[in-house]
Amino acid sequence: MSTKFSWELRPTDGGVDYGEELNQQLPLLVRRILSQRGICGREMAERFLRPRLADLGDPFDMREMDAAVERIFRAVDHGEKICIYGDYDVDGVSSVTLLHTMLTAYGLEPTCFIPVRTQEGYGLSDEGIRHAIELCGCRPSLIITVDCGTSSVNEVNYLNSLGIDVIILDHHEAGTQGRPPAVAVVNAKLEDNSPLTYLCSAGVVFKLAHAMLKRRRIADFDLREHLDVVAIATVADIVPLVAENRLLTRHGLRLMARGGNIGIQAINEVTGLRTPPNASHVSFRIGPRLNAAGRMDSPKDALELLMTHDSNRALQLAHCLEAHNRARQQEEEKIRAEATEMLEAADFSPAKDRVIVLGSRTWHPGVVGIVASLLMRRYHKPTFIISLDETGLGKGSGRSVPGISLVQAIHACSDTLISGGGHDMAAGLVIREEMIDKFRAAFDAYVQQNSSDDLLKPRLNIDAEISFRELTLDLLDHYELLEPFGNANPQPIFMSRNIMLTDAPRHIAGNHLRLSLRQGTCECDAMYFNGGQVHLPDPPWDIAFTIDRNVWRGRTSISMSIQDIRPATQS
Repeated sequence: MSTKFSWELRPTDGGVDYGEELNQQLPLLVRRILSQRGICGREMAERFLRPRLADLGDPFDMREMDAAVERIFRAVDHGEKICIYGDYDVDGVSSVTLLHTMLTAYGLEPTCFIPVRTQEGYGLSDEGIRHAIELCGCRPSLIITVDCGTSSVNEVNYLNSLGIDVIILDHHEAGTQGRPPAVAVVNAKLEDNSPLTYLCSAGVVFKLAHAMLKRRRIADFDLREHLDVVAIATVADIVPLVAENRLLTRHGLRLMARGGNIGIQAINEVTGLRTPPNASHVSFRIGPRLNAAGRMDSPKDALELLMTHDSNRALQLAHCLEAHNRARQQEEEKIRAEATEMLEAADFSPAKDRVIVLGSRTWHPGVVGIVASLLMRRYHKPTFIISLDETGLGKGSGRSVPGISLVQAIHACSDTLISGGGHDMAAGLVIREEMIDKFRAAFDAYVQQNSSDDLLKPRLNIDAEISFRELTLDLLDHYELLEPFGNANPQPIFMSRNIMLTDAPRHIAGNHLRLSLRQGTCECDAMYFNGGQVHLPDPPWDIAFTIDRNVWRGRTSISMSIQDIRPATQS
């Protein structure tokens, strides 16, 4: 058997009722998926399927938003020098871009600073602060941090001692020292029972922009025309695509389909994207290229790309990011291969080992997070991959499986670490080389005490069983109302039984397979990405797959992407 997954078919409600109108409009399959995802009743379904910007909540419901807006308008009224201090990933550069757009629209000339990973490290650091002030030319009176700062108590104290006010716009978890002494910390995760903890930092900046415009409107300025920047950050940062995140992303993707930010358009041109962008394109085309600049060199190219108004310059920068991305892919493959060899040499056993923790002095710090994600998905284990410098100081990135919090694990293992933090599913740490073995043991013990064996067994949740005969363009039209897909609203996975091959599998681009399939008298083509090294059982098969729209030379068809294959079983 080739599959590593345990397949679980989700239960379906045969009596799904969304009112007469929606019941007639929507295929039963779509209604069942809505029900599985907790969308109950006609009104909730309408808001999910057709989200409206008019449904956005009051931005001043976020704690400390009023203080942030008041301080920024004081800076506007007095023409103060402001520095925007961001992070080097997609969320960071998108947040800086949107905030710069807003402050410029109010007549300010803010300086933008994003640290270089290999020089200033992550977040609000001493080196970063020094370089940011140098970049300003004179000491700013206000620094606004985006996508960082929530745990930077000492750094904010230092800025206050210099006479610099600080506003923090962030979505990361609080540090052990508590709230930094900033003028305002706009972060739903510091609030009690806030419904907005799902926002990424670009979403927080959007709420700030909305709040500012509610207080002082700007003639001929439409915040909706910047939703594409919010959408790419929301998808790329893998925050839950629920409620306002889903609403902002849906409208941001629509903006991309008709134009929008010329930097994003340039990436789409360079990568040959000829269909309207969806969340998958953001995840696998746009996001990785924007991230590649900060991972491999400096994030300045990515920031300039999103901020430029020159289409020729945007195209130049998009080609630069493409080169960064190719270099990132090569480095990623090198580290992945070396990490796999290290696991084999250490007699790693997926059956008994609960975690993966590996480090090397030859690994690029900008790529370790991607490799951690690859290994986590392959072995279904919480994983940290660590890049060590020549002194033995390590900076690592971690990825986890659902149900195991990396933030809590870092807190539990803090005596083996210099520092660490982030999110439950993705986090970073700083560690000495000689402490890696102790951290691995402590991390393994934490996982043993705070999880069950079931959490560490990979499962493939199947949303519905479907026949090839049901895969029609009419179904696809209604199915696409469930988009955008992502965290907390995953793309549905379907299964079909008793599938035969009509031709031998064809290898595409080395590691991918193109399959010609038949169920009864119906035939479909499918792609099995990264399936080139999978041992396929003899047909007939059961297949698990996702579907998407494919447009080629004016012809629309359904594309099928294989997720797993197993020998056929009885229904």
